[in-house]
Amino acid sequence: MTTTSAVHYLLLGVIGLAVFLLGYFLRKFAGEAKIGTAEVAARRILEDARAEAHREAESKKREALLEAKDEAFRIKRDAEREIREQRAELQRLERRLVQREESLDRKLESLEKRDQSLAQREQEVAKAREEVQALHQAGRLELERISGLTAEQARQELLQRTEAEIRYEAAQTARKIEAQAREEAERRAREIVALAIQRCAADHTAEVTVSVIPLPNEEMKGRIIGREGRNIRALESLTGVDFIIDDTPESVTLSSFDPIRREIARMALERLLADGRIHPARIEEMVEKAQRDIDARIREAGERAAFEAGVHGLHPEEIKLLGRLNFRFSYGQNLLQHSIEVALLAGLMASQVGADPELARRAGLLHDIGKALTHEVEGTHSDIGMDIARRYHEPPEVLNGIAYHHGDAEASCVEAILVAAADAISASRPGARKETVEMYVKRLENLERIATSFAGVDRAYAIQAGREIRVLVRPQEIDDPAAAVLAREMAKKIEDELEYPGQIKVTVLRETRAIEYAK
Repeated sequence: MTTTSAVHYLLLGVIGLAVFLLGYFLRKFAGEAKIGTAEVAARRILEDARAEAHREAESKKREALLEAKDEAFRIKRDAEREIREQRAELQRLERRLVQREESLDRKLESLEKRDQSLAQREQEVAKAREEVQALHQAGRLELERISGLTAEQARQELLQRTEAEIRYEAAQTARKIEAQAREEAERRAREIVALAIQRCAADHTAEVTVSVIPLPNEEMKGRIIGREGRNIRALESLTGVDFIIDDTPESVTLSSFDPIRREIARMALERLLADGRIHPARIEEMVEKAQRDIDARIREAGERAAFEAGVHGLHPEEIKLLGRLNFRFSYGQNLLQHSIEVALLAGLMASQVGADPELARRAGLLHDIGKALTHEVEGTHSDIGMDIARRYHEPPEVLNGIAYHHGDAEASCVEAILVAAADAISASRPGARKETVEMYVKRLENLERIATSFAGVDRAYAIQAGREIRVLVRPQEIDDPAAAVLAREMAKKIEDELEYPGQIKVTVLRETRAIEYAK
């Protein structure tokens, strides 16, 4: 190789190295430029995102402030409206108080004037009485002078002469009037009762409460119980009813003293069985739906009863309580149908005897309304019914009819007596109640056995389908205070030894006879 060739190759190598270094630095500078551009773009995008987020936050903040202002304005407007309504109500009450004060002032003035007039009349009457006494004294002295007898002697002689005649004539007249009145009363009573029963068109079919639910198969019992018993616990806690799942094939027994709760549980369980989905959430949904349906049925039953009985203007709460009687039974007799029947019978009899049919029907329809709350409120159904009727401003005749129909009070009107008679007719007519003859006779025999077990008792009679026991005592052994003690002890023994619906009235009769013979 020559020197020229070596220089030539060396020069080419230097040029190649220079080109390589130049390309390397150019690529490096280009990469750094791209990286810088990318960083700038990333920072710009990040700043834009932050600005956008800030704008959205500010927008949401403004919207929240506007909503808060709107809500505050609405609350302020509602509060102002309530204040205006309360102020108007207060003004109305003030006007009523002022009117009442003015009315009381006028009545007070009238009473004062009446008192003055009565005082003047009393003075005049006292003066006239003194004049009459003076004339009477003068006349008596003149009669004593003419007859030669004192006033006391004349009185005794006159009494002795007329006493025997009056007694004889009074006894004759009393026997005659008593016989005529008894005959006429029995005839008229038979006519009225027969006519009332003939015209009464109440439905006598009594509904029976269902407490046993049939199942499609035995597998359904496990689904009702649920995993670790969660389903049956949910059912019992939501309905307040005991679900008894035993060895009885393909059935579930519902147990509860409240017939409405039992009906809600029955409806909910039947719907769950038909739906197939049994779990706590579905159970709660079905129980709520059954509760709404039962409330609607109660209201409809009460409205229907008031319509059938021809009673109008009842309070909505009275309508609901009447509807609850549709789920109560006494010896298989539906209490709502019984109340309708008593209302119709009492109204028909009232129209025959000249009493008020509307009041009689109203009292008859409401006479057992207290039985709708006997399992929730202490007291007899008559006392509870009177409290309900008094709360909703029922007339005094209705209150007396409710209190008197089991003899808890004295009758102050004819309508109350008719309600008691209609109640006895409805409860004792054939087919009204499902108590067997053997059970009925046994209950009456037990009543009479308890009554005659006390010392001093002569005879005892169970009457009014076993709702009253009348006891005749020997008067030489039992005096009046002892008779009251005997009635209380007898009632306590009946409560301890017998099971019976409602209440039993204990009446102790003590008779004293004076007998003489004319020879």
